[in-house]
Amino acid sequence: MHGWSSKTLLSAGRSLGQHSRFRIAGALQPERHHSIAPQSSDGAKRSRGLKTLHWGTPSGKDIKIENKIAAYLASPESGSISHRNCGLIYVPNVFGIWQTSKLMADAFASKGYPCLILDIFNGDPVPLKMPENFDLNGWIAHGSDGNNPHTAEQIDPIIIAGINYMKGLGFSKIGAAGYCFGAKYVVRNYSHGIQCAFLAHPSFVENSEFARISGPLSIAAAGVDEYFPNHKRHETEGILKTTGQEYQINLFGAVGHGFAVRADPEDRAQRFAKEQVFNQALVWFNHHLGEG
Repeated sequence: MHGWSSKTLLSAGRSLGQHSRFRIAGALQPERHHSIAPQSSDGAKRSRGLKTLHWGTPSGKDIKIENKIAAYLASPESGSISHRNCGLIYVPNVFGIWQTSKLMADAFASKGYPCLILDIFNGDPVPLKMPENFDLNGWIAHGSDGNNPHTAEQIDPIIIAGINYMKGLGFSKIGAAGYCFGAKYVVRNYSHGIQCAFLAHPSFVENSEFARISGPLSIAAAGVDEYFPNHKRHETEGILKTTGQEYQINLFGAVGHGFAVRADPEDRAQRFAKEQVFNQALVWFNHHLGEG
């Protein structure tokens, strides 16, 4: 759910229920932000082809769904590769719609998939520079102003509205990508029109929710992740075996929770892991949406 390093910055509660109790134990690592790709960067050279995953200016558009839900829609360029009738829903981490999530949606669009990011927090994401001792539990339960909760009661209808919006655009095959906090709400909403899904370092998904999936599921897990630790990953594997659905779990040992979104592109190991996770999702969607 957060892009801190493998050093523990949050202390999680024992339960991995709907929203475990946890506290902020340290400050968020400074955000390394790249709005323009460095022309002479060795990292940029090695990352060519996936450059938009790390650097650039978002090329999609901000929209409203049902005149109330903020969203970002990234579309393939005219004349570029396109997967007919296929669209993606991107359900973000607690930082919501921001530079990096927009660039990731653009990267999916560059591979032929229109991609919709949903503001599941009603304009109230966690600050990118999270204050020390930020009350994340209070934010989930009540929102920043005390009257804007971020629980299933509020978020599930937003996911359903996003799925219906994509269907209204003519997409009959819909995949979903859920990152950290957003993973839970992908898993919860297969029955509303998600054909297949991909999750990166999922947080707070209950065993009963994994047990109810009705389509293929791919997971990218971090080697150091207190929100999806080894025992939870093993439990999840056992549950997925009972669903009868095709599943995949890839483990990335050199990175911590949040790496699929907030990897440092100047760090070779982090950049490699983020690109591998993107490719994992892309190949999964290509195969299960019938375009591979």
